[in-house]
Amino acid sequence: MATQHSDDLTESGERRRDFIYIATGAFAAAGAATVLWPLINQMNPSADVLALASIDVDLAAIQPGQAIVVSWRGKPVFARHLTPAEIAAANKVDVASLRDPQTLAQRTKPGQTQWLITLGVCTHLGCVPLGAREGENKGEFGGYFCPCHGSQYDTAARIRKGPAPRNLEVPVYSFKSPTSVTIG
Repeated sequence: MATQHSDDLTESGERRRDFIYIATGAFAAAGAATVLWPLINQMNPSADVLALASIDVDLAAIQPGQAIVVSWRGKPVFARHLTPAEIAAANKVDVASLRDPQTLAQRTKPGQTQWLITLGVCTHLGCVPLGAREGENKGEFGGYFCPCHGSQYDTAARIRKGPAPRNLEVPVYSFKSPTSVTIG
């Protein structure tokens, strides 16, 4: 009988020990989650970034040959109203001769080829090219000129000369009306 009594104590002791191990593991997991959650949560975009996830731009006041600069996600965006002469000049370029071959039609929306919307960030080292504002240097090709290292873009914002490897990036955008666009 004494043997059976000691077996009961051993079983009871093992049960207690198992419970302590499980409780300790659960407490450690809860503590780790409490510590890790703020670290993971801080990687989410802040409220000001989410607020700028998309913007609406009214293009009605932009005359042919003019451009405006708006800020989207902390970056400049060029919205340019191309003239018929600029469209013709862009379409006349042999696309095979370009470093980053794209037609004007690939860079604009169907039926809206007069509106060219690009990020105003040079693809070389991230400078802001000139040419969107009145009186700025537009370079040899009538588009944009990056003052940092001399990259030159044509009227379709395609790289034509200088160290930039790619054309100015075209952001995601859609037309809400013929003169109103949502970027983002």
